[in-house]
Amino acid sequence: MVEIRNTALEQLKTGNLAIGIGLRQARTVDIAKAMRTAGFDWLFIDMEHNAMDLDIAVQISVAAQDAGITPIVRVPGFQHFHATRVLDGGAQGIVFPHVDDAETAARLVGQCRYPPAGRRSVTGALPQLDFAAHSVADTVAAVNAATLLVIMLETPTAIANADAIAAVPGVDALLIGTNDLCMEMGIPGQIDHPDVVAAYQTMIAACKKHGKYPGMGGVYDPPLMRKYITMGASLVLAGSDLSLLMAAGRARIADIRASD
Repeated sequence: MVEIRNTALEQLKTGNLAIGIGLRQARTVDIAKAMRTAGFDWLFIDMEHNAMDLDIAVQISVAAQDAGITPIVRVPGFQHFHATRVLDGGAQGIVFPHVDDAETAARLVGQCRYPPAGRRSVTGALPQLDFAAHSVADTVAAVNAATLLVIMLETPTAIANADAIAAVPGVDALLIGTNDLCMEMGIPGQIDHPDVVAAYQTMIAACKKHGKYPGMGGVYDPPLMRKYITMGASLVLAGSDLSLLMAAGRARIADIRASD
């Protein structure tokens, strides 16, 4: 039997929070070790709102595996090659943005799961298995089991369809893109609005019903984060390298200026 470690998935399965950090500025593989040392469970490698290319994304992914932090890539679209190339290159999870219905979710699952769970094409030597040779049956079973598929809900339509999306076999988690949802609702920036709270309630209930993991993105105010976590969010995007860098930079400048 072949097993692949996925730190984020292990955290979720044991009922713990899986806390991630978005990568926007980082372009070197040492970010994986640094963020693991900081205490994060997974990397949100963003290829949607980012100029990062495929080569950098997969290099960071391979380094992350050895560091013990899960590399999850947000792809920019629904074409199969966006997801399959990063998975073949070392990613241990995919985030699909802007999914509104169960039919789309099922198609995306099919791209990322090997048969019989999907239709992903089989390739040779995988970094997730340290390029070791195993039987095809053992390889596909291990990779399927250790790949985390996350569907983002970012519109009122997606929230209305949360139950149906959560019911799709092969989907592991639903994650609300809170800022885009607010924009679509006509309440930009109001991430604590009652309608947003209701959306989280709907998503979390759908996840609980179907045994999926509820996710939270775009909420970085600690009291509000705690509110949604208390409601049930467990796959938590806690910020980005840029936001943490800016916050630390401002704090350092304020400390120095205060001593003038």
